[in-house]
Amino acid sequence: MAQFQTQIRRVRWSAWFLGASNALTVALSVPVVLPALASLPSCGRADVAAVALIALISCARILAMARIGFHQKASALTILSPDSNSDPSIRQERRRRYRNWLWWTRFATVITVLQFIGAAYYLFTLTKMVYQNAVSTSCVPELFSSGIKWQRITVFLFMSIVIYVAPVQFVTGSDVLRWRSFYSTEDYAWKAHYREVFDNGIRQALCCLGRFNYLSALDEDEVYSVAEFLGDLVTYRASGRGHLEFLAGLALLHRYSSSSKLCEEPLPVPTERIQEAGLFHPFAEAAYTGLLLDVGRNPLFFPLSWLRRQGIFSPWARNSLPLLEGDNWWRGHAAAFLKYVELASDVLRKGRVNQEKCKAAYFIVVLHHLRTVVIAVRGTETPEDLITDGLCRECSLYEGDLDGLVNFCHDGDHIPLTMKKIEASSPVHYAHSGVVEAARDLFMQVEGNSIDGGFLSSLLGSGCECDGYSMRIVGHSLGGAIAALLGIR
Repeated sequence: MAQFQTQIRRVRWSAWFLGASNALTVALSVPVVLPALASLPSCGRADVAAVALIALISCARILAMARIGFHQKASALTILSPDSNSDPSIRQERRRRYRNWLWWTRFATVITVLQFIGAAYYLFTLTKMVYQNAVSTSCVPELFSSGIKWQRITVFLFMSIVIYVAPVQFVTGSDVLRWRSFYSTEDYAWKAHYREVFDNGIRQALCCLGRFNYLSALDEDEVYSVAEFLGDLVTYRASGRGHLEFLAGLALLHRYSSSSKLCEEPLPVPTERIQEAGLFHPFAEAAYTGLLLDVGRNPLFFPLSWLRRQGIFSPWARNSLPLLEGDNWWRGHAAAFLKYVELASDVLRKGRVNQEKCKAAYFIVVLHHLRTVVIAVRGTETPEDLITDGLCRECSLYEGDLDGLVNFCHDGDHIPLTMKKIEASSPVHYAHSGVVEAARDLFMQVEGNSIDGGFLSSLLGSGCECDGYSMRIVGHSLGGAIAALLGIR
């Protein structure tokens, strides 16, 4: 008996209320339809089908609530299992349980949308009857205005429940059981719970974007790493705090905290540096060879704008364009980059646009009139770039990652000696792990660890084509972060 009472207490009050409301909708559908068919000759099959569909949707909602509650309990028990973190089979079972629970919540969301449509229909019909004194073409509202007392009461209850149940379900959510009844204030349990929620949610979002391989992956890959980090961010749930309370606390902290000064005296920014940044900024924009630029500039006709920029309407020009790694058959990404910066095809020497995590898209351009080699790094544009953004745990930098910052001087502009001493005396340096991995991969792409040097050495080396040229690395957003780490190397 005590165990039964415990199970009952785990059910949310909103779940009891919504379950009873949906059951009452099903029960009232019969005494609504039968009198309408008997007393109103205008009542046809369409009216009966509408009421039957609403009752069927309510039955589906009750079924979904039962399945959601079952999978909630099963998921929570796998989290609380003593070997959940050490036994691989239990971890896989936990992921499967959470996946089933999330799919049922998606199904419940679809049901809520359908119930919103039914509520909007009856609300519109009643509003039209009240304010325009119009005769309803539906037999159910007509029965409300012309039926006897018990029929009017039945129809009123039926339409009232249909109208309010969808908004209430939207506000209260799809959970049937209270997660806190299982996890209480266990920090590790809340972390594991939200880790699975984020993991499955991210995989389903990537699947909707065409990355189906992430949905079937069972190993602890980069998506799991992102979900693990996000799960650690919501550990305040273990103390009984909600999401809105956490956001309110952050807002108050930001409001009343004094901004710290990074340095006593700001470093002067030379005017020529600003002018140079403006000169090379278009290359950072041009690196976005996908749809992103066109969506922002041509919201209505962005597909045509992107296809034109990709050179799809002039495929005969493909042989004159450089071949980039991961480019399409008509070499559209090379065409889009060159079209944006308005340069000839011979200036683009190397590049990559393939879609992989922690592998940045880049373009290497030789500008003879400026005696400069430009490396343009693309920012966030694809789902894989979002994964790179999400790998935001701290990552320690190797000594080689800071060689340029500590030892290198260029163009006569020396790095201040005090900054060199600070960098040399600090034992460990940290950076965003996704950006660090992408910057290291990009360094291997453009230079590598070959004894004879890589691609950049073949351009900038002594006696080579670009001997004596300067090098500029540009990028925007994620590309700017990768460019900064690549620059200090």
